[in-house]
Amino acid sequence: MLAGAVAFVARHPKSLAASIALALAGFAATAYGIAHGGPDASDLPRRLVTELVSPEDVAAQLEALAEHELELYRSDLTRAGDSPESLLSRLGVSDAEAIAFLRRDPTARKIFDGRAGKMMRATVRENGTLDDLTVRFAPTDTALLGTHFTRLRVFRDAIGLNAKLETGVLANQVRLGSGTIRSSLFAATDESRIPDSVANQLAEVFSADVDFHRELRRGDTFSVVYEALTADGEPITWSNASGRVLAAEFVNRGKAYSAVWFKDEPGAKGGYYDLGGRSKRRTFLGSPLAFSRVTSGFAMRMHPVLNQWRQHKGVDYGAPSGTPVRAVGDGTVEFAGWQNGYGNVVQVRHGNERSTVYAHLSRIDVHKGERVEQGARVGAVGATGWATGPHLHFEFKVHGEQQNPLSIAQSSEAVELGDAAKQRFGTIAQSVRGQLDAAQSLGGQFAE
Repeated sequence: MLAGAVAFVARHPKSLAASIALALAGFAATAYGIAHGGPDASDLPRRLVTELVSPEDVAAQLEALAEHELELYRSDLTRAGDSPESLLSRLGVSDAEAIAFLRRDPTARKIFDGRAGKMMRATVRENGTLDDLTVRFAPTDTALLGTHFTRLRVFRDAIGLNAKLETGVLANQVRLGSGTIRSSLFAATDESRIPDSVANQLAEVFSADVDFHRELRRGDTFSVVYEALTADGEPITWSNASGRVLAAEFVNRGKAYSAVWFKDEPGAKGGYYDLGGRSKRRTFLGSPLAFSRVTSGFAMRMHPVLNQWRQHKGVDYGAPSGTPVRAVGDGTVEFAGWQNGYGNVVQVRHGNERSTVYAHLSRIDVHKGERVEQGARVGAVGATGWATGPHLHFEFKVHGEQQNPLSIAQSSEAVELGDAAKQRFGTIAQSVRGQLDAAQSLGGQFAE
């Protein structure tokens, strides 16, 4: 439910409107789940059934709906500086008693404690008085973060208004989304109401196929199947955390790239593969930052300090100070310390005479001789040395000579599944293809 959205629901579950809602909910719950096997639909027997359907008279249906008492509810998020008056006003509530209750009741007051962004849903009577207010937010117990949520209810009972705190369990839902690039990947995912964490995963998964800094084109499209954490069926808003991307397709300049999450056996390490069973994981990541802006590429440029045209033998990534910097591949830390104009710098030695350099760091998180795995944090973005602002200077060396890091990442080796695993993967990939087609058909919308 969008914040501020207004909806009407029937009080009686057997009403026509509720029956339609239940039917649609049943469809949403079954139509988009990823199947893990089962017979091929093309092999099943088929028959055509024709039946004449006579719909009821429209006037009679409208009359039946008019007999049911409708209930208004609104959904919104709490805001910084909210008062009982402003909060209830946004929810369409005109109730002095409820305002006074939110002011004095210690449990109800927790709505205004801590961070803004708590999810609210209020049921309002025809005269504007509050019937029920449910607020969902992150638990204060850090041990429950990511698995549970707090539900605070303000409701009317035989005595009057009451408040109660409960703990609910977060659920994982499979959701679909799609979008079209008009300016950037994040703008497109925002437009399609897809979490930023999913956008980050898309950029990561397809980093060896698409240079998201330079190769994006207006009109490129994507579709994605992903897990979302939900509280009472509503995607949570207090955390950008979402589940894993299960499958995705990205069409860049007319060429389609696919990715499917596959874990062959319990306990095995999962990974992403294209629909042909080739691993999306490369020897080297496309970028040492999860997602950022290239401010200076591997090319001639005017040196910002020396004010001379020089070959820039690396890639500069603009990012706020403190942004984590990760090793792009497995290796051993060859140097970790201060180095003239590079400031705080880390150099990692990889196999086959290849090494990477991470410069201008605000902090160093590894030491010389330490083994690091691909994706491990080696430091944080900073502005040390001759940097004119916070950014990461990144170099890729082969036999001691700097090479274009983006080209190296895109041409690095991939792994293919073995024959047995490939057969199991093929069954999953076939069903996922249908999920991606369904996601693409949403045209920028989303579905559960």
